[in-house]
Amino acid sequence: MIRVILPTPLRALAHLEGEVQIQIDGPVTQRALLDALEARYPVLRGTIRDRETGRRRALVRFYACGQDLSNEAPDTPVPAAVAAGAEPFLIVGAIAGG
Repeated sequence: MIRVILPTPLRALAHLEGEVQIQIDGPVTQRALLDALEARYPVLRGTIRDRETGRRRALVRFYACGQDLSNEAPDTPVPAAVAAGAEPFLIVGAIAGG
């Protein structure tokens, strides 16, 4: 099972508490992970990725195993520790200001 940690506003939107566990058959990539997450929680569609382009929203970041994966290609495999369920995949809402 893949462990996913969502920011509080997205957990509230999807009526979730704590981390989410998702089963993925096949290669575990960002695209596969987000597709499975949005299939299980349709209310999250369009909140993490743009509905039209599938690109990560500007103020959303992805982290795992101490690495910023936000700019990785969507079909790049996630770190092995995430695929094995040992480490979570973090979806983080960035803070902007001036």
